[in-house]
Amino acid sequence: MLSALILLNLGGAVSLNICSFNIQSFGESKVSKPHVLDIIVESISRCDLMLILEIKDAKGKAFDQLMTLLNSRSRTRAETFSSVISERLGRKTYKEQYAFIYRHKTLTVKAVYQYPDTQSGDEDAFAREPFVVWFSAPNTEIKDFVIIPIHTVPEAAVKEIDELYDVYQNISQMWQSDNFIIMGDFNAACGYVPKKQWMNIRLRSESEFVWLTDDSLDTSVKTSTKCAYDRVVLHGEKMIAAVNPESVEVFNFKDEFGLTEQEALAVSDHFPLCFTVTQAQRRG
Repeated sequence: MLSALILLNLGGAVSLNICSFNIQSFGESKVSKPHVLDIIVESISRCDLMLILEIKDAKGKAFDQLMTLLNSRSRTRAETFSSVISERLGRKTYKEQYAFIYRHKTLTVKAVYQYPDTQSGDEDAFAREPFVVWFSAPNTEIKDFVIIPIHTVPEAAVKEIDELYDVYQNISQMWQSDNFIIMGDFNAACGYVPKKQWMNIRLRSESEFVWLTDDSLDTSVKTSTKCAYDRVVLHGEKMIAAVNPESVEVFNFKDEFGLTEQEALAVSDHFPLCFTVTQAQRRG
C-alpha cells in the first residue's frame, strides 16, 4: 500500500510519490457523487504530486470543487495541496484539460509551458498538446524536474508518442533542467501500438530514455482487459538514478475499497499509476 506522504530521510533528502490518473470524463457528474469523489480524493491524497488527465468540464467548476474537498481533509495546513491546470485543449468541440495537484510544502512550480504544436511541416501533431510544468523540489536530491504530460488519441498513439521526442527537445533547449518525466495515458497497448511499430517511436528507440513501465503492466479497471495504457518515461542521469523501478505501483482502488467492478468503473476505467523518486545513489 502506498503511504499518504512518503518522507524518507535518506541522507537528508526527501522522497516523492508521483502519480498519474486518467479519471475518465471528470466533470460535474463525478463531483456530484460523494462516494465517487471520496475515492478520487483518497487516491490523490496518497501522492505528493498527481497528474490528472481527462478533465472534461466546460463550466470550470468541478476541479475547484475537487481541490476544496481535498484540502478540507488535510489534517494540517502543511499537508494541503496546490494545483496548476491547463486551458481546455482539443480539436473542434471536444476539449480536455491537464492538471497537476501537488503538496505545496514539498514542491513549487518554477514555470509552465503550453506546447504550441506548430512545428513546421508537422503542425497539430497532438490532439491535446502537452502542458509542461517545471517543478522545484529543494529537499530532494534532484532539486528540480520537468513533467511532460500526455493523453494520446488511441488511433494516433504511435504518432503522438513519437512526437513527445520533439517536445522533449523543445523544452530541453528552453529550460535549464536535466531531469525529465514523461507520463500519462499513452494508450500504448491493446492494439493501439502494434509491436512492430515500437522501433519507429523515438522515445522508445533512443537509449537516453528509460521506460519505467513495461508492456505487461495493467492499468485498466476492467477485468476483461489487461492493458498497459499508462506509462512513465525518464530522462536524465540523476532522474533515472533517483527512481527505483521496483517502486512502480498501480493503485487498485477497486480492491483497496472493496468495490464491485461496476462501482470501480464509476470512478474511472483507469487505475492511478505511481512511482517514487528517492535520493540518488552517490558514486564513489
